[in-house]
Amino acid sequence: MSADASQARSPSKYDRLIAAAKAVPPVPTVVVHPCDETSLRGAVDSAQAGIIRPILVGPAQKIKDTAEKSGLNIAGFEIVNAAHSDDAAAKGVELIHAAKGEMLMKGSLHTDELMRAVTAKVGGLRTNRRISHVFVMDVPAYAETIFVTDAAINIFPDLAAKRDIIQNAIDLYNQAGFGQSPRVAILSAVETVTSMIPSTIEAAALCKMADRGQITGGVLDGPLAFDNAIDVEAARIKGIKSEVAGRAQILVVPDLEAGNMLAKNLAYFAKADGAGIVLGARVPVVLTSRADTARARMASCAIASLYAHARRQHAPTVSG
Repeated sequence: MSADASQARSPSKYDRLIAAAKAVPPVPTVVVHPCDETSLRGAVDSAQAGIIRPILVGPAQKIKDTAEKSGLNIAGFEIVNAAHSDDAAAKGVELIHAAKGEMLMKGSLHTDELMRAVTAKVGGLRTNRRISHVFVMDVPAYAETIFVTDAAINIFPDLAAKRDIIQNAIDLYNQAGFGQSPRVAILSAVETVTSMIPSTIEAAALCKMADRGQITGGVLDGPLAFDNAIDVEAARIKGIKSEVAGRAQILVVPDLEAGNMLAKNLAYFAKADGAGIVLGARVPVVLTSRADTARARMASCAIASLYAHARRQHAPTVSG
């Protein structure tokens, strides 16, 4: 059997994640405005796989009509009626505050609508950590599951925001069953520090912050160009010696534009699947796109579910 054929037939990285999520109890999940077939099917499939226990929030009749037209059985699901998408987002957040759910899942509303409710200063789900997004990517040509962050929420993050973006990604990696102490590459256009490219200076500062315990749980290196972050030979040619170079597991991008282009290049040129999750709020938020495959949608739920389960296991208990 050729190497290509062997790789094609081997279980994907996502299959392992989904299997792990099936092995823990289903997580109560608030699904906001699942009013089209794609978003409702994602919730139903994940529920049938035993990964989530959905609470559907949105116009009740519209959700029922969508289910009927799409041949989806939602008979056992709780439905919370909401007038429209903004109302569904607000009610979804209220359900989290009422401890009815341990994660949020985006339905057929715009990401901005959901995130407005999540990030609201009054009644939102903010914590003292900056909210950020991670693409968890299954790239067929790369041995590791690769994280790309932040490619969806923080447009031009400053140093403090990047610190939280990195810590969020490290915490997800360590707690959702990917392993321990991930290798974090802080990307720029070059691998040397130069005042001409500010992201190289921030990368160096972030590495020193890790040395001083301001970022914990991972191994950082940067600045690194993309090639010497993910290719051992490219790193060797450049004379870069580190635990991270050529073997990165988390790629931290300079800004949203770079991250978005990188994630979409991996998706369309390298045929990668990309699961999406928002971190730094009171609960993980599953963000899916209409273009996502069914497997990527289930993988997004699986990752959030494993993370929510780990957070529950590590939550402090109150005695007396």
